[in-house]
Amino acid sequence: MTVSRRGFLAGTAALTFAGSAAFAQDALEKITKGGTIRIAIPTDYPPYGFSGLDLQPQGLDIDMAKLVADKLGAKLELVPVTSANRIPYLQTGQVELVISTLGKNEERMKVIDFTHAYAPFFQAVYAPKTMKIESFDDLAGKSIAVAKGAMEEQELAKEGPASMQFRRYEDQAAATAAFVAGQTDVIATSVSNATLMMQHNQNIGAEYKLLIKDSPCFMGISKGQEPLLEKVNAIILAAKEDGTITALSEKWLGHAAKPEDLPL
Repeated sequence: MTVSRRGFLAGTAALTFAGSAAFAQDALEKITKGGTIRIAIPTDYPPYGFSGLDLQPQGLDIDMAKLVADKLGAKLELVPVTSANRIPYLQTGQVELVISTLGKNEERMKVIDFTHAYAPFFQAVYAPKTMKIESFDDLAGKSIAVAKGAMEEQELAKEGPASMQFRRYEDQAAATAAFVAGQTDVIATSVSNATLMMQHNQNIGAEYKLLIKDSPCFMGISKGQEPLLEKVNAIILAAKEDGTITALSEKWLGHAAKPEDLPL
């Protein structure tokens, strides 16, 4: 069957409009009446969302999705997304909520709303457990693996002593390989990359040492859904107060996030 370009575009526009119109109704009311909430989650970005040995989604974002669904008294439907389509899924009504390492910026705030921050996303210094590093001063004379042009080096240069020795590699993978091979004393990288590194190379005994920069994760909600936004914000606040968010951060990131580190 052949479909003309004009017909295809018209059909796509109609579907988009239908999806948006359907989602214009009160999302919280829809969840309450239908008994199900659809939440977009990552499955290729550990430790926030990935497939386990049983091929089932797991990670910090998945645990948060389960918490939200449980507190809303709804059945959870997990919808795997990518960085490129997670916001369009909201806009077309395919999900009611996005929990997928979503950062908040002005451009995104024009098209969707954001909840309070629920999890940290950070760049940090990692080194073997046997190496004593308790402050940036302890990096004096240490060789540090970084990816060329990465913000880790730029931020670390502001905090650390002048005697740090940056070893620059083409990308994160190369910097990680160099550190794992023992070519540098420490590595400065993102929590997601570090988690994979430590999972696949447990023999090196690496651990989190120092925070370089924190860039929290937020949940995304479609514009005009204030009742659901308020409800989810209340769930996040309660999870901060009772220690749930701190425990999940420690479990998945190896770094216990403090409630005051996550902005409202």
